[in-house]
Amino acid sequence: MKEREKFGSRMGFILVSAGCAIGLGNVWKFPYMAGEYGGAAFILMYLLFLLVLGLPILVCEFSVGRASRKSTARAFHELEPKGSNFHKFSYMSMVSNYVLMMFYTMVAGWMAYYCYRMAKGEFSGVTTEAVQQGYDKMLASPGIMTGWMIAVVILGFLICSLGVQRGLEKITKVMMTCLLVLIVVLAVRSLTLPGAEEGVRFYLVPNMDSIREVGLGNMIFGAMSQAFFTLSIGAGSMTIFGSYLSKDRSLAGESVHILILDTFVATMAGLIVIPACFAYGVEPGAGPGLVFIALPNVFNKMAGGQFWGAMFFLFLFFAALSTVTAVFENIISFSMDMFGIERKKASVINCVIVLVASIPCVLGYNVWSNLHLIGGRDVLDSEDFIVSNLLLPIGSLIYLLFCVTKMGWGFDEYLDECNQGTGLRFGKWLKPYFQFILPILILIIIVQGLIG
Repeated sequence: MKEREKFGSRMGFILVSAGCAIGLGNVWKFPYMAGEYGGAAFILMYLLFLLVLGLPILVCEFSVGRASRKSTARAFHELEPKGSNFHKFSYMSMVSNYVLMMFYTMVAGWMAYYCYRMAKGEFSGVTTEAVQQGYDKMLASPGIMTGWMIAVVILGFLICSLGVQRGLEKITKVMMTCLLVLIVVLAVRSLTLPGAEEGVRFYLVPNMDSIREVGLGNMIFGAMSQAFFTLSIGAGSMTIFGSYLSKDRSLAGESVHILILDTFVATMAGLIVIPACFAYGVEPGAGPGLVFIALPNVFNKMAGGQFWGAMFFLFLFFAALSTVTAVFENIISFSMDMFGIERKKASVINCVIVLVASIPCVLGYNVWSNLHLIGGRDVLDSEDFIVSNLLLPIGSLIYLLFCVTKMGWGFDEYLDECNQGTGLRFGKWLKPYFQFILPILILIIIVQGLIG
């Protein structure tokens, strides 16, 4: 049997795993969520839930992967006791990854397209209405969106086809290094804008008036949901990276490093966006359109805005592509484990599948713009709803129950695996928290996501 591939270095594992977690949820969604839910108070709640909710489930996924040396396609088969049915989750996990890529590849293409437009100077000297019209024109053009989506998909699978060390790890190291440098440079530029101080205060100093305005309950749930979804847990993406990992470091310790990187990027993204919005009188809680409509107007008014805008969208593209390649690796690994095919063949087959599956989302903004699916949502929002409100939280709950119940792997086996190696360790005293409190928190997210 062919030996399973491994990461070439500890840093490679941390950067690839962080790259999967660091996506558009951090750099696109987090700044406008912070703006919408009152700034600093939201961030403090977000950090709390990241530790008490995100970290334990992240370690669950890594543990299942490292103990089984398999992707989600076969991990539960390897670890579950006889008579258990946890392996049936494998298929839901695979569906999660495919559905996520059905819309994520398109949005990653938007980032690349806007980087190109910024670099060309298309936003220089244009009016606010022209920026809005440019965004609407992109959505109305299936040709433009399909072209950039295809470029992202092919690039992602080309990287993964080279293997774990030569492709995914090597490219992600470069991409994440560039991302971290870009985010620091952009944050410094934003903080030096005239009038940015007010935005920094809003972002970093808790304000009781903001809490009362949005509602404490809404802010808590928003922070809990953001902390949960920002780590890309529940779809098995972290399981595959655990399967490539050696046992010389504890999984809780390694997961903390990933949380630190993930949090650093999210908070720095806010330090780019929110002070810039305050400096130029743009509403920081403007929602998803903040990136594509409000921020081009900010860069348009800024000295050297063409350069800074291009760098900002390049940063966004790196964040999106790091997640795309990580999920593609998961998809490829599924095929290799399930059907015993070689990496390059699995890459080609899945490249075609993802290309075809991504077309409906592209057409949902133009040719199929009258098509409304779940609760009147368009195609992208329907696919996002399926992944974010159903597949990811349910998947996380299954991972958790698998690790802490006798019907699954069991808490003692899980604890033994995650504590192997040097570094931070979980204690047995956490067992009641894992068995009773964590499942309730996830159920709250599922129920609120369905009714909210």
